[in-house]
Amino acid sequence: MTVERTETLVVGGGQAGIAASEHLGAAGIPHLVLERGRVAERWLTGRWDSLVANGPAWHDRFPGMAFPGAKPDDFVGKADVAAYFAAYAAQIDAPLRTGVEVTRVARLDGRPGFRAETSAGPVEAPAIIAATGAFQTPVIPDLVPHSAEVAQIHSATYRNPGALAPGAVLVVGAGSSGVQIADELLSAGREVFLSVGPHDRPPRRYRGRDFVWWLGVLNKWDTEARPGADHTTIAVSGAGGGETIDFRRLAQRGMTLVGRTQAYADGRVHFADDLGTNIAGGDAYLAGLLDEADAFVARNGLDLPPEPEARRQLPDPRCMTHPLAELDLARAGIGTIIWATGYSADYSWLPAGARDDRGRPLHSRGVSGEPGIYYLGLPWQTRRGSSFIWGVWHDARYIVDHIAKQRGYMAHRPAARTPPPASIA
Repeated sequence: MTVERTETLVVGGGQAGIAASEHLGAAGIPHLVLERGRVAERWLTGRWDSLVANGPAWHDRFPGMAFPGAKPDDFVGKADVAAYFAAYAAQIDAPLRTGVEVTRVARLDGRPGFRAETSAGPVEAPAIIAATGAFQTPVIPDLVPHSAEVAQIHSATYRNPGALAPGAVLVVGAGSSGVQIADELLSAGREVFLSVGPHDRPPRRYRGRDFVWWLGVLNKWDTEARPGADHTTIAVSGAGGGETIDFRRLAQRGMTLVGRTQAYADGRVHFADDLGTNIAGGDAYLAGLLDEADAFVARNGLDLPPEPEARRQLPDPRCMTHPLAELDLARAGIGTIIWATGYSADYSWLPAGARDDRGRPLHSRGVSGEPGIYYLGLPWQTRRGSSFIWGVWHDARYIVDHIAKQRGYMAHRPAARTPPPASIA
C-alpha cells in the first residue's frame, strides 16, 4: 500500500484547520488538511436555519479577508460563514481534501513521526494538528427516558419551529443557543419553558460599541483559563441584528422561566430552586462590565455618550417570584424537549499520551503531552477568545511557531569536532 508523507497533517477543515493551513503555508512547512465532510461542515449542517454569528463581521473573521457583501456591523448567517471559510481556503491555496476521514493516529516504531489511518489510505507526518474542535458530539443528559411520551432533540438537530412536533417546548440551557432557539419558538407562537442555569450576561452593545469591542479594550478576550472557566455559559445573541439578552423581557412576552433541570420521575421534570440566583448572577456580570466600561471611558476621555437605560431592570415576573419546582409534561402540553446542553469531543483516535485518563486533551496551550501532537480550536485553549473565529487564528500561529521550532531542532546537525593537536614530548 502506498503511504503518503507530509511534514504536518491537519485533521479538520473548519476554522481551526484553515487557520493552521495559513500559518503553515506562510512558514513554508509542507502540510495536508483532511476534512471528513465539507469545509466548515458544522456551520452548514450542525446548526439551526436562522443561526447567525454571535459577533459582528468586522470582528469575527480572519485578518486576511473581510466577509464579502457584509457590512462591518452585520451578523453573518451560517451559510455565508461556511462560504467565507471555503473562499479563504481557496485564497491561501490550502492543500485541502474533503470527504476523507482520519480514523487512527499512532506513533511510528523506531523513527520520528506518526502514521494516520484514513479512509483514503495512510499518511505519515512528524506532526499532527487535531483541528476538529470541541463541538463534536451533542450531549443529552440521561434524565428523561426515551420511553417518555415527548420528543427529545439536541440543539444541534433543531432546524426551525415548523419542524417540531406540535405543542409546547421545554428548552434546557440558557446560553447563546438555548436563548436564541427559545426566542425564535416564542416568536413563532409556541408556548416555551426555558431552563436557566448559571451564566454570564454581557450587553450586546453599550455606549455605541458592541460587547466584543468592550471585551477587547478591557483585555478580557486575553483572560487566561482558570478552573471551571471552560464551562462558563454566555447568554449573548446576534439574532435580529443583535440585542442584549433580557430574561425578564422574555418572560414579559410570555416565556416561562424555570431553574436548572435536575431530575425526571413519573412524567414530571423537576427543577432546582436556583432560578433567582442564576438570573441575579447574570445581572451582576452585566452591571460589573458596565462599571468597567464607564471607568474606561472616563479614564481615556472618550466621546461615548452615557447610556443609563442599560442599567434599568424590569420587575421580576411571576415565574421568578413563584418559580415552578416541577413540570408535568403531559399537563403542560410539552411536545418537545430541546437540550441546549453542549457537546463532548472524541479524541480516541489519537495516541494515549495525548489524552488524560478520561479521554480529554492533555496539553499546554495546544501543545500535547505526546510530542508532535497538537490541538487547535479548544475553548480556552490559551485565552477566552480561543474558540472564536479570530481567536483560533492567533492560537494557530502559536502552534505553527512551535512546530517550526521543533523542526529546527530535528534538522540540527552538530559540526564535526576537530581533535586537538597531539602534544610534542
